[in-house]
Amino acid sequence: MSQLAVRAAGLTKRFGPFTAVSGLDMAIPVGAFYAFLGPNGAGKSTTISMLTGIYAPDGGTMQILGVDAVKSPLDVKSRIGVVPEELSLFERLTGRQYLTFCGRMHGLTGDEAAARGDELLQLTELHARAGSLVSEYSKGMRRRLAIAAALIHAPELVFLDEPFEGIDVIAAGVIRELLAELSRRRVTLLLTTHVLEIAERLATHAGIIKGGKLVDEGSVEALKARHAAPSLERVFETLIGVPAARDARLSFYGARAAEGAKAAAPAAAVTPAAEVE
Repeated sequence: MSQLAVRAAGLTKRFGPFTAVSGLDMAIPVGAFYAFLGPNGAGKSTTISMLTGIYAPDGGTMQILGVDAVKSPLDVKSRIGVVPEELSLFERLTGRQYLTFCGRMHGLTGDEAAARGDELLQLTELHARAGSLVSEYSKGMRRRLAIAAALIHAPELVFLDEPFEGIDVIAAGVIRELLAELSRRRVTLLLTTHVLEIAERLATHAGIIKGGKLVDEGSVEALKARHAAPSLERVFETLIGVPAARDARLSFYGARAAEGAKAAAPAAAVTPAAEVE
């Protein structure tokens, strides 16, 4: 078996009477690009919150990069990067200052943080606005800055929760290229997204969660073969279910179209007076 970046066994999280994650087992090889997929409310963000040390699990075990994440959380946090779905950035710093600050918090020298920050600003195409306050950044720019901040200490494993949510095509393209570069560098990536085309294009592995339980995982090719599916989207539909609205028909729109056709028919049958003469 290949070395694992993430190993979880029986991972469970409850909020009062509600069980958000139930007995989840997960195995992510080192260097994998792992797409963590599931419908809204399936438990993706809660799972990431446990793996990154934000929530303590109510049951189960988890090892991150070979380290017990419950017993040694600081060791784990020094080796991972996290981009949460809901960003919380320091609005009164410039983009360059924010990256330098993050680098210093991770123990880099001032020169190291500045040099890495400049390189990341170039790669995320934020260099032209590096001197602007974060409060002046668009949503896509903030997302790119958050990814840059998560990478400045060169983490071995990066968690990205819905990084493509609500951003434009240009920002999405920049993020895709950056993630592809990280994958080439053998950085382990765990990505949640509802955009299955992106998962299909970038991911080497995938896990699908439903109702707080991981229903299947493995390499993308193995998943497609196991479920006799031509794409990751079809695998998802097989395990989660076909959308209820597929092939839906709105009766009142059909009625409106029929009424319009009926009203137009007599008009088309009338011969212009000029032609009669």
